[in-house]
Amino acid sequence: MPGYVAVDLGAESGRVLAGRYDGERLAVREIHRFANHPRRTADDLTWDLDRLHEETVRGLGMAAAQVGDVRSVGVDGWGSDFGLLDGEDRLLSPPWHHRTPRTAAMVRELRKAVEPQVLYDVTGTQFLPITTACQLLAMRETGILERADRLSMLPDLVAGRLSGVHRTERTIASTTQLWDIRHGRWATEVIDLLGLPRHLFRDEVVHAGTPLGPLRTDVRAQPGGARQISVVAVAGHDTACAIAAVPGRGEGVGFVSCGTWSLVGVETPTPITTPHARAAGFTNELGVGGGIRFLSNVNGLWLLQESRRVWAGGGNPLSYAELTALAARSAPYRSLIDPDHPSLLSPGDVPRRIATLCRATGQPVPDGPGEVARCVLDSLACKYRWVLERASAVSGQPLRTVHVVGGGAANEVLCQLTADLTGLPVVAGPVEATALGNLLVQIMADGGLSGLAEARALVRSSVPLRRHEPGGETAEAEACYDRFRKVMARLAPEHAA
Repeated sequence: MPGYVAVDLGAESGRVLAGRYDGERLAVREIHRFANHPRRTADDLTWDLDRLHEETVRGLGMAAAQVGDVRSVGVDGWGSDFGLLDGEDRLLSPPWHHRTPRTAAMVRELRKAVEPQVLYDVTGTQFLPITTACQLLAMRETGILERADRLSMLPDLVAGRLSGVHRTERTIASTTQLWDIRHGRWATEVIDLLGLPRHLFRDEVVHAGTPLGPLRTDVRAQPGGARQISVVAVAGHDTACAIAAVPGRGEGVGFVSCGTWSLVGVETPTPITTPHARAAGFTNELGVGGGIRFLSNVNGLWLLQESRRVWAGGGNPLSYAELTALAARSAPYRSLIDPDHPSLLSPGDVPRRIATLCRATGQPVPDGPGEVARCVLDSLACKYRWVLERASAVSGQPLRTVHVVGGGAANEVLCQLTADLTGLPVVAGPVEATALGNLLVQIMADGGLSGLAEARALVRSSVPLRRHEPGGETAEAEACYDRFRKVMARLAPEHAA
């Protein structure tokens, strides 16, 4: 059986997984997992790309030694973040973390430079300070843009270090707010209006599944004997990989790709860039096979990640399983927040900020990790409903089921809450959807699968899925959601509708 290796770089951890495909089922196992934490200074957050590369190469060597016949490797990662390279392909400075405080005012600068609806018509991208466009705007004063030869998105950086071939994959390009979503090219007019150098976007843009070449000689020399492996540009954006592994069939499928961020929405054949879609906060990103992921970025389990970091620093380390168990024992629907309130987007004391929001809206203040976690999970489920209702209305797709994939699919409390709040069946899994999607693209590139429909059928036959039906407390869930909408409106009047 041929083997394939997926390198899945997440904003909290990285994973190297190996898959074997026998023509009927895909068996996947984790080979290597490593922590991925940003470097923190008083006024900045950056990524340690050298360490990401070293851990990737270490995991690849382990996979080659354990799996045997490895045909290819693909790298996926989160959107928006990038590195700037000189003419010798050397990194000029550590890549910025998308939550860097340097970009806090850049959405306002973006709106000054380009009329918002004009920009949305071209790029179809949600207005958030995390985008590549906002990061580049913040870099204009540093002088680094003039010294850079090219821009490379984070998963493309790692794939380029493995293969020596630098290409930009289309799904990751569509996260930048600098990609023309309708014409399939860089939005040069927008780039010019923002005063950004065009030459940064010199790399060829390729489709998911494009072979880049064999591993570089220096990578092949690493322990493990990884010698005949081809590097494939899979869907570089981790969410594109995750949605490729959503095992739904036909129309009416809403999705929640739940990890550090929650990406919530539906698939559409073409972009939707109406003023209504922009006002509702939707982004249009390319998917595997050319469709559109019409979705909204929701602050996800990062709220618990940051809270855990704060509690651990105070001498109370808690695992996610312990935290979820505490949440399950806490009173439901007691306190609600908007997970996307601006005060919750940057690193810091998230539990304290949640307490401040609850006081401001006249709600009980969560007391202790269990109540904070319950507030986060209740609020996330409410926000999922809020986004899915708008995705359904704007796209014209009545929803019949919701698929939760990614790490959040293992959180039974969150999945059941999502079923209860949306009133729709929730299918949970696969948990490793991103890595699965990465592997599926490689198998398609190798000729083992004919396309996305066959790939999703393979997921259904290979991965156990759990189904959560809406509970019987409909009136309680509706009362909670009504209160959530009032909290949203009080915190930000534009959410009153």
